[in-house]
Amino acid sequence: MRSLDTLFTPRSVAILGASNDETKYGNWISVQALRMRDRRPVYLVNRRGEPVLGQPTYRSMADIQQPVDLVVITVPAAGFEAAVDDSLAAGATAIVGITSGFAELGDEGRAAQIAVARKIRAAGAVLLGPNCLGVLDTTSDLFLVSNPLPCGPVGLVSQSGNMALELSRFLADRGLGFSRFASLGNQADLCAADLIRAYAEHPGTEVIAAYCEDFQDGRAFVAAAGEAVAAGKPVVLLTVGSSTAANRAARSHTGALTSDSAVIDAACRAAGVDRVRSPREMADLVAALHRHGSKPARRVAVIADGGGHASTASDIADANGLAVEEFRPSLVAALKADLPPSAGVANPVDLAGAGEQDIASFARTIDRVLSDSDIDSVLVTGYFGGYGEYGPELAAREIATATVIAEHVHRHGKPLALHTMCSDSAAADELRRHGIGVFRVVDDAARTLGMLADHADRHPSVPQLPEAADPVRHSDYWHARELLKAGGLAFPEARLATDVVAAAEEIGYPVVLKAMGLLHKSDAGGVAIGLSDADSLSAAHEDMVARLAVSEYCVEAMADTAGGVELIVGVRRDLRFGPVLMVGLGGVFTEILKDVTFALAPVTPAEAETMLRTLKAAPLLHGARGRHPVDLTATARAVATISRIGAAHPEIAELEVNPLLATPSGCLGLDARIVLVGR
Repeated sequence: MRSLDTLFTPRSVAILGASNDETKYGNWISVQALRMRDRRPVYLVNRRGEPVLGQPTYRSMADIQQPVDLVVITVPAAGFEAAVDDSLAAGATAIVGITSGFAELGDEGRAAQIAVARKIRAAGAVLLGPNCLGVLDTTSDLFLVSNPLPCGPVGLVSQSGNMALELSRFLADRGLGFSRFASLGNQADLCAADLIRAYAEHPGTEVIAAYCEDFQDGRAFVAAAGEAVAAGKPVVLLTVGSSTAANRAARSHTGALTSDSAVIDAACRAAGVDRVRSPREMADLVAALHRHGSKPARRVAVIADGGGHASTASDIADANGLAVEEFRPSLVAALKADLPPSAGVANPVDLAGAGEQDIASFARTIDRVLSDSDIDSVLVTGYFGGYGEYGPELAAREIATATVIAEHVHRHGKPLALHTMCSDSAAADELRRHGIGVFRVVDDAARTLGMLADHADRHPSVPQLPEAADPVRHSDYWHARELLKAGGLAFPEARLATDVVAAAEEIGYPVVLKAMGLLHKSDAGGVAIGLSDADSLSAAHEDMVARLAVSEYCVEAMADTAGGVELIVGVRRDLRFGPVLMVGLGGVFTEILKDVTFALAPVTPAEAETMLRTLKAAPLLHGARGRHPVDLTATARAVATISRIGAAHPEIAELEVNPLLATPSGCLGLDARIVLVGR
């Protein structure tokens, strides 16, 4: 891990390409940089030597004649490498490349970018960018971005400048801002993992937000994010996750079923990262995590001042994974004694007009439900915040009630999300001032509590890749099954033979005949099952020889599939995240039902069992409709074995067992395939 101290806390800064032209980054960055002159020297470098923003400039870095820690380069691409040389000669150990025109333009630009990044790295310096928006550290008064950004506890890593600007507005609306911001740009040198590690060690950063389009080394990202989460700093990720499966030549079920989004979700689960879908959703969750941390939120009390809002909010809460369970009798009795006879008190709570008569009933009700050990969180919905429109006296009482509500929430330490149709009111502002989450839309309030609940329920575990095993040279079924068998996965007894009848007589009938050298044997008609005697076996063999021109065959004992459940287990090597495990319902319906789940490989048997239990088909494993339950321990152990073997062979692009037969007495591989990298 390289030190990023001079990137965030430099002793001196130079803007190379400072300009008076208000349409250029050299101007925008200079304007912000001059805000920190009381903290550190700021040198403006302009090749013409003309004053910029009323300040004297230097024609070159050499003219400064003082050490410079950090240089921001805004010159055109043609002059970028020369600017880097000048910066390194001046002693810079951190360079921020605002300049665009590199890898984003194609191979020639990429080659130039790689060359200059190598030069910077060889000099012992670091490069942020190029093609980035800049860097910010409000705890060290470092302002080197094009726009002023709000201060706060959030560390942001973003590959998009516009996303950062939009998120800054959402955070400011929630009373938050940035401790640090680094614009990744093209990630020629520093990548998201480097920045996240630096943020995890930064005392001023409490929550980390990241927008990434390309993770570079995905395993490094997962490791860094996992370290941050373990250090008590949640990581919230917004990324592009549309599937590219349609553009990939999928040569196995595993490849066809695995999308970029599924891989990213698996990576997030491993690291304990919270994934969101929009900048607004990111701001909501970041604010909630800052307020509540990892507090439980699953069991929610819904409080409304109207039946329609109560019912609608309950449905929306349920859709977001929250449990709106009936209150215990003692709580029902306490609420009933305090509220009007027409009030609903079982969960959801409908105050039924109590707000107009006694606005403080909101605070008392919230206090009571928060006091109950069966309640993790509260969702308030409706008109609170609007009662002040009925007159100044009620307005004053409503603001006072908002203060009391905030006191109850902070005292109990449980999450509360308040939706109000009057979100611009004085009472709503009072709640925000005290750190309460106020939402204009009930969907956002419920979704945020649901995300908090998911966050608290996570048990992250970042897998370590095993040492690479001796490489596999062949990809046919026989070599696949022998590789897996050597690793501990059971298969039916089999022979690789040219004399198939002799092999069958050694094994015993019935048998399965499989033609070797075919990736999709069944599709090509290269598998014959239930062959009960020499005649049927010979006939099947002769037919395959005539149609397929295959000389080598596997004769395998026919497994008894009665009472078993067919699963698919595959490992695919992702370009960014390495080996990814897929587990799902197997057999002929695999790609139709798509009942699958994913994890970064390898997994432990315990993690494999958790994956199996999350399948929609899990009741089949547990013994649905009178069936005997399968040996789940043996099945999980088999899944973990496949994941370990796939992870230990970087030359294998895809490894798949389909079906893996789970039975009450154990687990058996019935077919397997390998796709080698580049094949």
